[in-house]
Amino acid sequence: MKDRLEKMLNVKILDMEELEDKIVVYVPEDQVRIAVGSGGAAVKAAELVIGKKIEVRSK
Repeated sequence: MKDRLEKMLNVKILDMEELEDKIVVYVPEDQVRIAVGSGGAAVKAAELVIGKKIEVRSK
C-alpha cells in the first residue's frame, strides 16, 4: 500500500499508520503541499482509490 500511495501522491512517504477509519501518511515537511495537491485534489483522488480517508502530516 505504501508504494501505491507514494505513486498517487507523488512524494516519498517516511512513515504510515493504518487506523480503522483513516490512513495517516507522514511525508517530508517540504513535500506536504505536493502530497495534498491543489485544493486537496491529490489526496481526494487517492482516497477514492484506496477507500479510506487519508491524512497527510509532516515529519
